[in-house]
Amino acid sequence: MPAYHVQRIEKKWQAYWERNKTFRTPDVSPGKPKLYVLDMFPYPSGAGLHVGHPEGYTATDIVCRYKRMRGFNVLHPMGWDAFGLPAEQYAIKTGTHPRITTQNNIDNFRRQIKSLGFSYDWDREIDTTDPHYYKWTQWIFLQLFDTWYDPDFAWTDPDGRSRTGKGRPIAELPIPEGTTDPAAYRDSKRLAYRAEVPVNWCPELGTVLANEEVIDGKSERGNHPVVRMPLKQWMLRITAYADRLAEEIEFVDWPRAIKEMQRNWIGRSEGAEVDFFVGPDVSQWREARRAGGWPESPGSDAIRVFTTRPDTLFGATYMVLAPEHPLVDRLTTPEQREAVEAYRRATSGKSDLDRTDLAKTKSGVAIGASAVNPVTGQSVPIWIADYVLMGYGTGAIMAVPGHDIRDFEFAQKFALPILRVVARSADLAGAALETAESEYGIAVNSHGGVDGVSIDGLPTDQAKIRITAWLEQQGLGHKTVNYKLRDWLFSRQRYWGEPFPILLGEGETLKAVPEAELPVLLPELADFRPSGKPEPPLGKATDWIQYSSTYQRETNTMPQWAGSCWYFLRYLDPTNDERPWNPELEKYWMPVDLYVGGAEHAVLHLLYSRFWHKLLFDRGHVSTPEPFQRLVNQGMILGETEYTGYQDESDRWVSVPKVKETEHGHAHLDGHPVKAVKLEPEQVVKKGEGFVLADDPEIRIDARAHKMSKARGNVINPDIVVDEYGADSLRLYEMFMGPLEAVKPWNMKGVEGVFRFLSRAWRMIVDADSEELRVDSKVQDVALTPEQAKLVARTVAAVSDDLDAMRFNTAISRLMEFTNAFTGQDVRPKSAMETFTLLLAPMAPHIAEELWELLGHGETLSYHPWPNFDPALLKDDEVEIPVQVNGKVRGRVVVPADAGRDAIEAAARADEKVAALLEGKAIKKVIVVPGKLVNFVVAGPS
Repeated sequence: MPAYHVQRIEKKWQAYWERNKTFRTPDVSPGKPKLYVLDMFPYPSGAGLHVGHPEGYTATDIVCRYKRMRGFNVLHPMGWDAFGLPAEQYAIKTGTHPRITTQNNIDNFRRQIKSLGFSYDWDREIDTTDPHYYKWTQWIFLQLFDTWYDPDFAWTDPDGRSRTGKGRPIAELPIPEGTTDPAAYRDSKRLAYRAEVPVNWCPELGTVLANEEVIDGKSERGNHPVVRMPLKQWMLRITAYADRLAEEIEFVDWPRAIKEMQRNWIGRSEGAEVDFFVGPDVSQWREARRAGGWPESPGSDAIRVFTTRPDTLFGATYMVLAPEHPLVDRLTTPEQREAVEAYRRATSGKSDLDRTDLAKTKSGVAIGASAVNPVTGQSVPIWIADYVLMGYGTGAIMAVPGHDIRDFEFAQKFALPILRVVARSADLAGAALETAESEYGIAVNSHGGVDGVSIDGLPTDQAKIRITAWLEQQGLGHKTVNYKLRDWLFSRQRYWGEPFPILLGEGETLKAVPEAELPVLLPELADFRPSGKPEPPLGKATDWIQYSSTYQRETNTMPQWAGSCWYFLRYLDPTNDERPWNPELEKYWMPVDLYVGGAEHAVLHLLYSRFWHKLLFDRGHVSTPEPFQRLVNQGMILGETEYTGYQDESDRWVSVPKVKETEHGHAHLDGHPVKAVKLEPEQVVKKGEGFVLADDPEIRIDARAHKMSKARGNVINPDIVVDEYGADSLRLYEMFMGPLEAVKPWNMKGVEGVFRFLSRAWRMIVDADSEELRVDSKVQDVALTPEQAKLVARTVAAVSDDLDAMRFNTAISRLMEFTNAFTGQDVRPKSAMETFTLLLAPMAPHIAEELWELLGHGETLSYHPWPNFDPALLKDDEVEIPVQVNGKVRGRVVVPADAGRDAIEAAARADEKVAALLEGKAIKKVIVVPGKLVNFVVAGPS
């Protein structure tokens, strides 16, 4: 019997596709619609793929195979996001150069991906660590370095849309009169600039970490101590594009939740910047401000704050600076110096996320100085506290404890004044505050200020406008917009990353490496271990550093994000050494039509990519303002469900509802300890929404699936599944588990079930009794019966609709139904089997190619036209119609689909049950809706 031999079949067709370059994409295909389908390319780790990786890859492959058969010119590439910290850490641990381990990992990933039969165009493969690739990453950085953002520039984009705000060449930057150092001024306005900023420094890892990589003062990777310290870093001015990033996300087809996450991350808020005086002569300062207006910089005699509630200035009773604020050193009094320094040291071990945790106990230290409230003219004490961040706003806040919960808790702890300046109504002006009231209302106790300024009685919105206008007249404040989004810290003190194409001269002057000298190659280093100090490993490459007698190379490297910010563009023209991509190819292929990847990249990768793309759009290098038109996030595949029961000290089973978690494990609700017992699947049965012991259904047990991890030991290697059941079974199972976006637990029995389906499909076409591999004699070149024709047409229509909507699980169900229907038939028309094979091909391409060949076709089915169907065959010959009496369903009748009203009413009257109910009743009205219902309205009860 010619069994369904998956290894033979799959190796045969994978070799065929590779040998014939079946999926090589023509650059342009006139007359065909284009479709650019992209997977978020993987970081090639040493662990290789687990079964969660192929879920998204399978979904995109199905779409691509289906659309090729629909006549689309499909671009579907794959590559490797291969720079980064893990490879370098492994290299340090083993002594193997990261270039070697990275290449080995890439080779393993490529092997695994090819074994799954994905239809990638491997001629377009890219690797972010390849100098031919990162040459253009460096080129894009130079575009950032050569650009400043003009927020007032009005222009019309290539699509005819009017815009305000644009990234422009730095040569077009106006230099203000009297500027003593034009070069320094230009450097301060570039989209890529250097600045000294407080960072999370991890001595053990030897690099700066993002806030998201620090948990409780320790590195997420390795759990190493992290300290806050100021470092000169490369920054990217992503905040210049904040409004466009927030507004233009409306133009793309992304999940609503992802759009909201990006907006929240950007965090746009309108308010006012306000200056509090800290100098010796407030009167002179006020006069200077009235005359000169609002300055771009507050100067050394003022603290600048941003507030969304300028209407509460009358209630600002103290100020708080971030511990890293540059004014802390100058303003701290000798008496408070020791306490301030001790507090700053304690704060240096906390990440921004730890510091802003609303649940944590408030802490702080007074610095001994005070500032002048610009509205009341009164002095307010200045404190430092870790809940104020140097990276948000101005690094200083005016504290209004009556109307901000953090300020309220801080004021209560340190016995600072709490004033009410907003109330629901004016008669509540004297009401005590038991907690902070942040809601809008009416301004109260907001009069008697400097020059008699008052906003009493005004609703919050009007009070904001009034007080902001007064501040602007006085030169003490102005209306502005602030963002939670911070400029992007872009440099790393690591070896395994892209070198910056920048030269440093005397006095920290900056110079771009000429484009003709790109790429700046990463030098070979035998020792790239971190020193424990913020000194990049490239500092050891002494010959490489010295560019000339007056310039040295930048020794920081770019973060792993750099290569992934633009890779979708390099796929368009991956072997072009003259430019990053051909503009004509970019116009043809962009934007990406379908982008599939995990929701864990919802913010950073997608935001950074959009930022780079908008910069390239502004500078005329790309034709679309957004890179990804449609985004789909596949759900996570969890490990197999784990079953846990609980036993008391006498080994008696305890039902889960009677068990509680404790600090040391689990206990009975009465406090007695219980132990967890791992159970095998055969020991439990499903009952209702949960699981119970098979031997005692009264005992409920815990059943849950966990994220796959090496630590938990629940990682499933796809190689194992492919070796036993084949790639088609793995692909089909991952799509059959449920909706693509849903979180789903792995179950190897499900793979077995899908394998059985494919085996049935094989036997439906292949002769199971023959020693040779040939088509079953029941597959005959005959016409379809009317019933078969309907089934085929409906299957084609349903599968087509499902694939268009990416409902892969229901598409597979339709094919299972088709197989069940035809397997039991003695005559299986060849045309029906061919149609089935074509429908199966996008999802299980190896077996489909083999069956297609057995059915007598000499060419691959990869580009064969998708099956058509006659829409008339989708209509039912007969329909079942409910019959109501006084609105209640009392029977059902089957009538021809085209039956008229009279025929439908007659059939309804002839129904025995309905006739009995109508007997002797006066029928007031008969309602007939063809194809839908019949309703007899009668007098009396029905």
